[in-house]
Amino acid sequence: MPSSAISQPRLSTPTLVKSMFNSSGLSLALQTNLEAQGGDMKRLMAENFHQTNNGLRRNREEEEHESCRSGSDNMDGISGDDFDAADNPPRKKRYHRHTPQQIQELESMFKECPHPDEKQRLELSKRLCLETRQVKFWFQNRRTQMKTQLERHENSLLRQANDKLRAENMSIREAMRNPMCSNCGGPAIISEISLEEQHLRIENARLKDELDRVCTLAGKFLGRPITSLPNSSLEIGFVGLNNTLPSTMPLGQDFGMVSMSPPSITRGTSMVTNTNSNGFDRSMERSMFLELALAAMDELVKMAQTNEPLWIRSVESGKEIFNHEEYTRIISTPCIGLKPNGFVSEASRESGVVIINSLALVETLMDSNRWSEMFPCVIARSSTTEVISSGINGTRNGALQLMQAELQVLSPLVPVREVSFLRFCKQHAEGVWAVVDVSIDTIRETSAGAPTFLTCRRLPSGCVVQDMPNGYSKVTWVEHAEYEESQVHQLYRPLLSLGMGFGAQRWVATLQRQCECLAILMSSSLPSREHSAISAGGRRSMLKLAHRMTNNFCAGVCASTVHKWNKLNAGNVGEDVRVMTRKSVDDPGEPPGIVLSAATSVWLPASPQKVFDFLRNEKLRSEWDILSNGGPMQEMAHIAKGHDHGNCVSLLRASAINSSQSSMLILQETSTDASGSLVVYAPVDIPAMHVVMNGGDSAYVALLPSGFAVLPDGHSNGSGNHEDASQPRVSGSLLTVAFQILVNSLPTAKLTVESVETVNNLISCTIQKIKVALQCES
Repeated sequence: MPSSAISQPRLSTPTLVKSMFNSSGLSLALQTNLEAQGGDMKRLMAENFHQTNNGLRRNREEEEHESCRSGSDNMDGISGDDFDAADNPPRKKRYHRHTPQQIQELESMFKECPHPDEKQRLELSKRLCLETRQVKFWFQNRRTQMKTQLERHENSLLRQANDKLRAENMSIREAMRNPMCSNCGGPAIISEISLEEQHLRIENARLKDELDRVCTLAGKFLGRPITSLPNSSLEIGFVGLNNTLPSTMPLGQDFGMVSMSPPSITRGTSMVTNTNSNGFDRSMERSMFLELALAAMDELVKMAQTNEPLWIRSVESGKEIFNHEEYTRIISTPCIGLKPNGFVSEASRESGVVIINSLALVETLMDSNRWSEMFPCVIARSSTTEVISSGINGTRNGALQLMQAELQVLSPLVPVREVSFLRFCKQHAEGVWAVVDVSIDTIRETSAGAPTFLTCRRLPSGCVVQDMPNGYSKVTWVEHAEYEESQVHQLYRPLLSLGMGFGAQRWVATLQRQCECLAILMSSSLPSREHSAISAGGRRSMLKLAHRMTNNFCAGVCASTVHKWNKLNAGNVGEDVRVMTRKSVDDPGEPPGIVLSAATSVWLPASPQKVFDFLRNEKLRSEWDILSNGGPMQEMAHIAKGHDHGNCVSLLRASAINSSQSSMLILQETSTDASGSLVVYAPVDIPAMHVVMNGGDSAYVALLPSGFAVLPDGHSNGSGNHEDASQPRVSGSLLTVAFQILVNSLPTAKLTVESVETVNNLISCTIQKIKVALQCES
C-alpha cells in the first residue's frame, strides 16, 4: 500500500460532510440535490462518499506514480481532471516519454522561467516537436514535483527541530527533578530553589549564547570587536537581555536594531516573537537587512577603490567603462541575486570635488527631504519608510534605513524608476564616510511569498566621501543598476546604457552645481551681474518660487506620482507625445480648473550647448516663443545660482503689442552642468511678483510651468539618426519640450478635443521654429 494512503486520515461523518460542501466539484450538486430531495440525504451521502473515496484513491495513486517519475514523462491526452468519475469510467492513460534532448531543453527553460506564458510554450513546443499541451503538462508536473521535494525537506527540518525541542524538554525536566546548588555543586534542597528560578537560570544560559552571537554580528557591523559580558552580569534578577547591556554597547535604543534584542523574559509570561501581518518574522527580516547592507557596503568600497581591469578608461571619450567580466570574477555572488531575464546592466563611476564637508553631505543623504532638495531634477519623490538604526552615539555611523524613491530622466520616453532600497551609512576612518543603497526586492519577495514584478533593480550604489581642506570634500560616486530595456524608447537607450541618464556623472554634476549655488547664496557679496535692487528676502522668495516651478515642470514631464495625472490616448496626437490632465482645486500655487500637460522628445543634429544657449537667450526668444509678442524680451531681475552664466533665476518682461495692453512678466530658471541643461518658465502676475520681490510669501503665486530639457544623445561620435550608414555622423542632442496650460477654469468641466489639438499644435510649431532657427529642420 502506498505511503500516502497510509498517512491519509480517516474522516468522520461530520467532517466528511463539511469537506464535501467545501469541495468545488461537489458543493453545487449536493446543495441542489439536498434542497430538492431532503429525504434522500443518506443515499446522496453514500454515493458521494463512494465517489470521493474512489477519487481520493485515484489521486493518491496518480501522485505516487508521478512522484516515482523523474519529471520527464507527460500524458498525451487528459491531465487527470478532464473527466467526471460519476459519468464516465476512467479511460486508460497513454504516456509519452520525452527524449533526453527534450528533457534537457525543458529543464533548462524551467530553471530560467518556471511559469512560461503561452507564447513561450508555443515556441518551445515548435522547437522540441511537442504539442503545447504536452509542454504545459510537463511544466505543471515539474512544479508539482519541485513543491513536493521542498515540502519533504521542510518536514524533515521540522522533525529535526521537534526532536531537538523534545530532547531539551527532557533535559529540563531532568534538571528540575535533580536540582544542583550553584555554590557547592552538590544536591540542593527543593525548597531552596523555586521552579521560577530554575527557569530563569536556564533562560539566562540561552540568553548568554544569544548575546555572544549578537556581539559577533555587532563587531562586524562596527568594524571593531565587541566583547561579551562576564557571567556575573547574567545573574538572576535581570529579567531580559536589554537590562544586561552596558551603556557603551551600541545595541540599545540608539542603535535601533530590533533583531539584535531578543524578546525580554518576564516572570509568568512566555516568549513571544514579533511578526508582521504576513506571518514573516520581523526580527528575521531586519537581520537579513543588516547582512545585505554589510555586503552592499563591501561591494561599493571595492567598486569605488578598484581601477583597472574593473574600470577601463576609454581612449576616445576618456570616460571609464565598466568591465562586467571582471566584476563577475571579483563579485562571484551578487548580494541581491542574479540578473532577471530581459534586464540589462548599467554601471558608472565619477569623482569630483564638492563645496561641502563629509558630515554635512552624509546628513543630507540620510534625510529624504534634504536628499530630494539636493537633487531636484533627478528625484521625483522620496520617503523614509522605516529607520532600522539611527546611528551610534548620536552620529550617522551605522545608520540603516528603508527608503523609497522615484528617479527620473526628463523625458516622457523614459519611464520613472520606482525603487525600494536600504540606505546604510558607515564611517571608515576619520573624515571618510560611505553611504550605500541596495534594492530589497529579493528579501521582500521572500517575506511576501510571491514574486514582485519589477522594471528596475538598484545594485550596491552610492558614494565614498573624504574630507579635504577649507570645507571641501572629494566624492567618488558609483551607480550600478539593472533595468528592463524594452520599456525605454530607442532614442534614449544609448544614453542610459552608457550610464549618462541615471549614472554617477549626473549625480556628481548635480551635487557640485547645487553646492555651488548654496555657497553663493550664503555669501555676503553679490555677483557683479546680479541686480542689487532685490533684497535678501526677495531673493529667497524668488528662488523658492522658481524651485516650485521647476519641480512641477519635472512632474509634468515624467508623470511622477507627485500629481495625479490621467493619461489621454488622443487619436490626433503623435505616439511620442504624452498628453495628460489633472484637476487643480485646492492648491493656492496653481490656477483652479483643468490642467493639460503635453510633452515630447526629439533628436536634433546640434550640440546640447548650442541648443541651450539659443533657448535661454532672451533676445532670440521671439523666434520660438508666442508669449514674446514677436519682439525681444527684457531682463528685469537676475539672481545668479553659480559661476556659469547659465545657472540663474531671472524675471523677463515681454513688450506690449500696443499701448493699451499691459506688459507680461515671465519667471524663468535655467541650469546647466556636465549631464544636461534645463530651461523652465511660466507667466506670472505682476502684482504678485512685486510682493515676492519685496520678500513676501511666494506660495500664493499661481503659475503653470513650461520649458525644455536638453541632454546629450549618448553617441560620442555618432548621430541619433544613424540608420543610414552613408550619411556623415554628427553629435546631437535630445530635446524635451513640455507645456502645461489651463484649458478650463472650472474643475468640473470636461476636456474638449479642441484643447488637445491646441496644445499638440503648440508643441509641433515650437519644435519646428527651433529647428528652423538652428538650421537643422532636415
